[in-house]
Amino acid sequence: MTGPAGGRPPYARAIAFVESPVQLLNTLEWARARMTGDALTVVVLSPTDPMSRGQLRRMAELARDEGFTVRWQEARGGAGAPLRTVRQLIPLLRKADRIVIGDPFSRYVQLLLTLVGNKELTVVDDGTATMEFIGQLARGERLVRWHRRGSLGPRELVLAPVTALARRRLTPSTVRTVEVFTAMPVEEVPDGLTVTANTFAWTRSTFGPPRITQGADMVGTSLVETGVVDAERYTAAVMALARAHGATRYFAHRREHTDKLRRLHAETGLEIVRPDLPLELIARRGPIGSTVLSFPSTVVHTLPLALAGTGVRVAVCDIAPEWLRATASSRAQDFLSGVTATARDVHRLPRAPLPA
Repeated sequence: MTGPAGGRPPYARAIAFVESPVQLLNTLEWARARMTGDALTVVVLSPTDPMSRGQLRRMAELARDEGFTVRWQEARGGAGAPLRTVRQLIPLLRKADRIVIGDPFSRYVQLLLTLVGNKELTVVDDGTATMEFIGQLARGERLVRWHRRGSLGPRELVLAPVTALARRRLTPSTVRTVEVFTAMPVEEVPDGLTVTANTFAWTRSTFGPPRITQGADMVGTSLVETGVVDAERYTAAVMALARAHGATRYFAHRREHTDKLRRLHAETGLEIVRPDLPLELIARRGPIGSTVLSFPSTVVHTLPLALAGTGVRVAVCDIAPEWLRATASSRAQDFLSGVTATARDVHRLPRAPLPA
């Protein structure tokens, strides 16, 4: 394991809390340039869904190969698991000089943030949610995911004091530095917040370059599963894009339901691929199509960075307002349009023509 790159001084000790494969990938990108292997401990707050767990285990192997310590925590194994996990993590929190988190909206992470005092903080990307987090912090708003709608429910009301304290912890002050390490575009930056660009340097140096195939691949999204986009409209849009661009493979999002994927295969003929690593690594290892088709999502920002210099074209198709479900948040259309509008080095496609 080599020392920190770019002349940056290493942090003495850091602990990272991650809940998704993408968060762990971006933690590695952050740490590889800043730390020696024995200075970082990654705590995986394991989710329950099998696809996320599988990808996280593969990412944990990569982190260990890079010399970092990984601790797998069954943080959701029953009613008593959260409090038991917090008690077990307190000694690590006390020893760390810097806390790294991947999801400031996570109730679990917010609970842990109430215990960190004035330690330095770094937020690594959890996809497009980072854009919303920085904006809410700059505007002084409460932390809430963009696809949530309506007023606070009973659970949110009970946890409101925890969320409020976590937000104060995430606000830079004279006694605490806060860094955001991101590949996302940032427009509103709160005073004192340090924004560091994630260029996927470790990914590019470790994997590839990929073999590039003819035709196109398509990237799936969980917008149906989160209640934002109508399932029928989504299926029709995938079919239209696949036919128009000659796509043959569909890289499923780890949260996409199996029944939905079976239907997509049956109606479009696409080969459904369930990646065992985040798509940035899968694409970099190859093979990958010469065109990658996507709806508004994290990959329209990250894939051009991971695939820089390969000649692969990333193309994005906007979500039409009529595709949204009636239950979608009032902010959904503006947020999704913003994801596309701010993407760099992507080709914008006309909205897929759907049957009447």
